[in-house]
Amino acid sequence: MDKKTPVSICWFRRDLRLHDNAALYHALKGEHPVLPLFIFDREILDELEDKDDARLTFIYNSVEKMRDELQQQGSSIIIKYGKPAQVWDELLKEYPVAAVYTNRDYEPYAKNRDTAIAAKLSEKGIPFNDYKDQMIFDRSEVVKDDGKPYTVFTPYKKRWFKTLKPFHLKAYPTGKYFNNLAQTRPLHVITLKEMGFVKSELEFPKDEYEDIIEDYAKNRDYPAKKGTSHIGLHLRFGTVSIRDCARRAFEKEQTWLGELVWREFYMMALDHFPETQTKAYRPKYDHINWRNNEKEYEAWCRGETGYPLVDAGMRELNATGFMHNRVRMVTASFLVKHLLVDWRWGEHYFARRLLDYEASTNIGSWQWVAGSGTDVMPYFRIFNPEAQLKKFDPKKEYIKQWVPEYDDADKYPAPMVDNREGKERALKEYRAAVAK
Repeated sequence: MDKKTPVSICWFRRDLRLHDNAALYHALKGEHPVLPLFIFDREILDELEDKDDARLTFIYNSVEKMRDELQQQGSSIIIKYGKPAQVWDELLKEYPVAAVYTNRDYEPYAKNRDTAIAAKLSEKGIPFNDYKDQMIFDRSEVVKDDGKPYTVFTPYKKRWFKTLKPFHLKAYPTGKYFNNLAQTRPLHVITLKEMGFVKSELEFPKDEYEDIIEDYAKNRDYPAKKGTSHIGLHLRFGTVSIRDCARRAFEKEQTWLGELVWREFYMMALDHFPETQTKAYRPKYDHINWRNNEKEYEAWCRGETGYPLVDAGMRELNATGFMHNRVRMVTASFLVKHLLVDWRWGEHYFARRLLDYEASTNIGSWQWVAGSGTDVMPYFRIFNPEAQLKKFDPKKEYIKQWVPEYDDADKYPAPMVDNREGKERALKEYRAAVAK
């Protein structure tokens, strides 16, 4: 590639695929050769607590796969490691950048990052073009009649479906325009070791979900069954297209499609209310007198609470990076209500361990459990971990897999808090907070 020829840079972030990619499509339809870019962002990586972070390994593998696909087209991808502002300063010196294309990200850090980079590019007369790609509807496409965002899921869902038209699910035919990719030799790829990380040995779920979603409504609540898609990791980093997922769900299983709508509801909520990343959406719930007992919290993290469904979920999470959704609600409720530990502690642990960690969904879900969020579960509804076990794992198949010592009283701990006492203690504190 002649480095004097102006290029468009397509900046990949959480859209790690060439197929049906909005920004890539628009870049390829532009007037300049397209050079892909991925930045291993130190603003994010420097905050990671584990040097074998499995999500980083997944990202690395996905970027390498993209590089291989691009090389088959005679192109490649620029791979950088650093802080975005510094990386863009280097890129602007190295390449005659005519335009930048990227897909929107809705998390607070990402929005601030993009605003800063767009301003930097604007100073040099370079347009920063961003597109909707990880959602069917974003920002203000699904709002109330007065233009305000929804804060309750059911009316949001009704408006979502009312707004949906076939063209919203249509794929972007990027493959038709691959001849507009910049032709270049293979470019240097930094290694995980050079970034200070090691390869994770966790197994990643496949991006196959169609067989699962056919029986999703029937099987999704039973953790011993293979009844959920495990597609969250791929949605998080865009290795699958949300349009493909929604289109196939619309054809086959509307219950599963409803879960995708939940995802968009929470992404919309965080986009409109970024302060809820650290503060309760309903401010009175920030007055709860949390116990925050560190030993109990650590026992919860290890899966040693004496409640088998809670413990099984936490051990599954620690071993695999995944936890069944029904069990996520039970474990979260137990921490927040029975132990009166601040929901932010639990959200932080999930952020560290979940392969499919999505800030908006997890913040929204933890606040839902805590009763402090937008679309809430009333604070006086508290999951009973014993009743949940009887209902959703009656044969204790899930328990036997993750808590094999359950039937041995000498090895398995007694419950750290009585179920009724924990519930009554939580109700007392919640009532006091709400009354303030």
